Amino acid sequence: MATPRVSLNALRAFEATARLHSFSAAADELAVTHGAVSRQVRMLEERFGVSLLRRTAQGAEPTPEGQRLAAGLKRGFDEIQNSVDQLKPGPLTLACSQSIMMYWLLPRLSRFQQKNPDVLLQYHMTSGPLDFTRDKVSVAIRLSSQELPRDVIRTDICSEWVGPVCSPEYLRTLKIRTPADLQRARLLYSHTREHAWSEWKKCYGPKMGELSLDEGFPHFYLLIQAARCGLGIANVPRMLVQDDLNSGTLVAPFGFVAGPNRLTIWIASHLTERSEIKRLVDWLSGELRTDERQNRARA
Repeated sequence: MATPRVSLNALRAFEATARLHSFSAAADELAVTHGAVSRQVRMLEERFGVSLLRRTAQGAEPTPEGQRLAAGLKRGFDEIQNSVDQLKPGPLTLACSQSIMMYWLLPRLSRFQQKNPDVLLQYHMTSGPLDFTRDKVSVAIRLSSQELPRDVIRTDICSEWVGPVCSPEYLRTLKIRTPADLQRARLLYSHTREHAWSEWKKCYGPKMGELSLDEGFPHFYLLIQAARCGLGIANVPRMLVQDDLNSGTLVAPFGFVAGPNRLTIWIASHLTERSEIKRLVDWLSGELRTDERQNRARA
């Protein structure tokens, strides 16, 4: 007699709960009730005769058996989603940080749209870890220091150029002329890149004393605004402040140097042959490499 098949809905409910560590979050993701998810998981546990989740005050933690099952299910569900995406492709999802979207991508995006009016783009803005399948990401702009997800192809494009910037008035008031003058300045930084000053110091070359950080901001776009307002001097990637440098809102007293990170493009491996993907990646690569050539010419 054939063994009865396990409910696919129950497996989906368990995988979501194990991944999110929460029955409520799994219910929201699957658009069902908390009770429905709980019943599905309990049914699997009774079927297999083992505990798959530990119920806690904070939510749910997979047992060792649950972890093994959840890992296999995630691979299977990811493969199903990839197959669906290849059969019926939807809009491309480009992932990048909020700051890159605001300061680098949006000002030049019209050039891509004019040449590729048939390519539909949507956006996923985060600087944290990416799950390409869950978030339906097609292409991402990321730093070389970030961990590459499974089933994603990475291409290194160019160096990330970094340096200190401040308002012209702040520069004049504090008479910042040499790196040694930074000892008198308020050094600002982003919580998303807490080692930016020490990394710049290593790459800049001329020796200087220890740098003491004064104030941090949650995101680069807040950090850049703080520098514009004269609250101190910030260490940032050039790609985020080019318009401010052109307009004179910000100045870079020591220029920019190639930092320790490289800008990379990540591509979902199952989408590499799509024409729209190739055009988007070629355009992004071309824009980034043009910036790289200009940065090297200025250095």
